[in-house]
Amino acid sequence: MMITVSKGTLQKRVQEYFRKVEEKGEEIIVTRNKVPVIRITPLKKTRNVDDVFADIRGKIKYHKDILTPETEEWGEI
Repeated sequence: MMITVSKGTLQKRVQEYFRKVEEKGEEIIVTRNKVPVIRITPLKKTRNVDDVFADIRGKIKYHKDILTPETEEWGEI
């Protein structure tokens, strides 16, 4: 969801708008004279490798040497 707000309104209610960005992940477009000048977006949370692959870790088995090139499957690069 995106919110559009003037600079003046944002200055008066900055805590309220920042809370929407932090808690709800909303994006804010700040305008000056009805022209967009700034975009405020929440930062994306980073995930480590263990978290990303947690649901498949230990479920995949590879029976060949993992370092052997597979040129047949991929063809010439």
